[in-house]
Amino acid sequence: MTHHRSLALAFVVGTAVIAAAGPSAARRTPGGRAVHAAPAAAPAAAGTAPAATLHYPHEVVAAALARGAVLFDGAGDRPYMVHASRRDAAGEAEVHLRDTDVIYVIAGAATLVTGGTVVDGRPTAPGEIRGPAIAGGEDRRLAAGDVIVVPNGTPHWFREVATPVTYLVVKAR
Repeated sequence: MTHHRSLALAFVVGTAVIAAAGPSAARRTPGGRAVHAAPAAAPAAAGTAPAATLHYPHEVVAAALARGAVLFDGAGDRPYMVHASRRDAAGEAEVHLRDTDVIYVIAGAATLVTGGTVVDGRPTAPGEIRGPAIAGGEDRRLAAGDVIVVPNGTPHWFREVATPVTYLVVKAR
């Protein structure tokens, strides 16, 4: 049985406040996406001070949403990541075998398909499967203000993007 640690995330008009392990350090992933991540730190032991809080000012969040970027990549052995995402068109179907996606839609509208089976699925990284579409599944119309939780192992796919959509994703392990 897998146990998930509790994660609190506060959204305040354009600002995300995220518990993390220290001051921000920007870098790029092999795919070129910006990552604003705290350096690795040991988890706080009983009786010690908790990890520092990491704040992403609205300017950083807005810039990340404009292009799509990783805000926090799970550094410091944290059981979550935070992505600022943008879609202008449909994407590939995907399955995360380890991560549950908690998606908060900030602006725009799209159709997300969940469930079913990934068509011609192929591994793209450890625990990650992608394909061009989903056979079966349930259509869900997402719009600004919606939150959807996609459990790990569940196929999901932005099948249609009516207007550019921006959203924050907390990927919890």
